[in-house]
Amino acid sequence: MRFNLYRDVRDFYRDTYDVLMRHEAQNLISLGNVILGNEGRDKTSWRDPANWLMATVTYEGAIVLIAVMTPPHNLTLYATDNIIYNDALSCLISGIKETSFETPGVMSDKILAEYFAKAWAEATGMNWRVQKDMRIYELLEVNPDIPLIGTLRTARDSDMAFFPYWLEGFNSDCFGQSPTAKSDEENYRYLLDKDVFILEDNGTPVSMAHIKRAMQTVSGVSGVYTPPYLRGKGYATSCVAGVSRIVLERGFTKCVLYTDLANPTSNSIYQKIGYRPICDSLEIKFEAV
Repeated sequence: MRFNLYRDVRDFYRDTYDVLMRHEAQNLISLGNVILGNEGRDKTSWRDPANWLMATVTYEGAIVLIAVMTPPHNLTLYATDNIIYNDALSCLISGIKETSFETPGVMSDKILAEYFAKAWAEATGMNWRVQKDMRIYELLEVNPDIPLIGTLRTARDSDMAFFPYWLEGFNSDCFGQSPTAKSDEENYRYLLDKDVFILEDNGTPVSMAHIKRAMQTVSGVSGVYTPPYLRGKGYATSCVAGVSRIVLERGFTKCVLYTDLANPTSNSIYQKIGYRPICDSLEIKFEAV
């Protein structure tokens, strides 16, 4: 096994893109980062590849394991064809330990994440815990029986009156972060401009969803949020169904989204729309003993 550390994201893209595409929907996050880095259009914050960990493990010249980390976010992994080799994990861990990168955690398909976490803990003496138990869904066709409540539109500048609060509400629900909006107008405007859709009912904004990470045949849906006082009215279902239709109308064959298995309501909503599970994923955090 050989550990290969990349400095140029274009070289990393060249070597890993086709391998990651073998499971395009599963690798939505890693592929999105590799594509973003290769295009070089956006180098703000964590998006600058100069700060990334990009590595592969090869055996007899073939890639068997791919690792991408965009600090401060977690390491993402893909074992080629989902075949896990313990020697490849050991090689990757030894290689990472020789770098200056700190690894806060790992996010990958469930089996690989657990294998890596156990091996990392043994090699570093750190503890690990599952922070989020997730499921990846994909959709080929929207259930035609899902009605569209209200009107779905693209976000606009005037939505800044509520968008920061909705975004922080989403982050609070999903990541346990403080729901307080920050004094960072530039960042909120940047995010508002990234394919955000707002559902309105009688002119009142009631729900939102984002289209993210466009691949060759797949595009992601994320950032789904309805304020607590408007929940239970079918708004999230209508919003996600409408945004998913837009993805398919753009020519993508699949929509992909991640759900938290601790939230049975959202999992039920997505399956009603037509999403079907393809694999489970774990987000694991590492902590000093």
